Amino acid sequence: MPDNWQSVDLKHLRALRAVAEKGTFWAAAAELSSSLSTVSDHVVALEALVGQRLVERSRGRRTVELTEAGRLLLGHAEAIEARLHAAEADFRAFAAGVSGRLSVGIYQSVANKILPETMRRFQAKWPEVDVRVSEGTHDESLVDAVERGELDLTFAIQPIREGPFEVRELMRDPYVLVVEAGSATRWAHPVVADLADAPMVGFQPGKHQDLAEDFLRARGVRPRFVFRSNDNATVQAMVAAGLGVALAPLLAVDENDPKVRLLSLSELVPPRVLVVVWHRDRYRPPAAAAFVETAIAVASEIERAHAGLLARIVRAGGSRGPRRPARDRRPRPPASRPG
Repeated sequence: MPDNWQSVDLKHLRALRAVAEKGTFWAAAAELSSSLSTVSDHVVALEALVGQRLVERSRGRRTVELTEAGRLLLGHAEAIEARLHAAEADFRAFAAGVSGRLSVGIYQSVANKILPETMRRFQAKWPEVDVRVSEGTHDESLVDAVERGELDLTFAIQPIREGPFEVRELMRDPYVLVVEAGSATRWAHPVVADLADAPMVGFQPGKHQDLAEDFLRARGVRPRFVFRSNDNATVQAMVAAGLGVALAPLLAVDENDPKVRLLSLSELVPPRVLVVVWHRDRYRPPAAAAFVETAIAVASEIERAHAGLLARIVRAGGSRGPRRPARDRRPRPPASRPG
């Protein structure tokens, strides 16, 4: 009996994916710049090759859905297409040598503090390489782009999902409590329990925000957020305005802002672990390896500076910046302002 699976073609899988994404054969044909009959023929041929009905077709319904078998095959089809795109990117990189393009994924705190110096040093040694930077709100989408071959590498936060990835640790980014400068005296020697009654400003759900919230909940504190944003400067501005306090990774904080104070909680908050991720099975040009090593060197310098800053905060009694002794042994959150 012939192995029909060997006759499955990429055009069959692309037709199935387009039908699944668009919901109709007409829309799938438009997506693929093909004819309705061609897309329909590809799906019918694929069903014959795998011996299963892949698409539910019902009279009177304008849209179609994949069967359970169709959904199963779709997952493999997407992985196959991703590997093909990765192979194409490999050959572009191989042909370009040292003068090609390097696509890098980043998120905001890396863009602000690590990327500028990394770019300066890298371009001084690799002036012919065109570095293209793509910023994402969440690193999951950036890691997906690495798997598809759309990015050569990306900065990300542990944990990284399973996949064809190599991961190098970049740095460990500690958490600090950020409060309005004028309220620092009321936050002397803060402990986690003090946050139970405090209004908080935070980031939208994502890895580094989830790490902070999981830490609080594990210690019986249900944080009360009054404002969230994915913009580092906006979060800090809201703290400076007295809207609330923030438990934030130090890399996301402007430590030189005179309107806020940085405090160290008595309980150690586990740092977020920043990494660089690239595709394990793709050709890795020398420029990509050099970029990673440059970023690690820059991050190491920042990490040492952060360690010194945290030591000064601890020596100062928990706050960066001058402050008077608190009256009470137990700190209280800032009083609400009259409206």
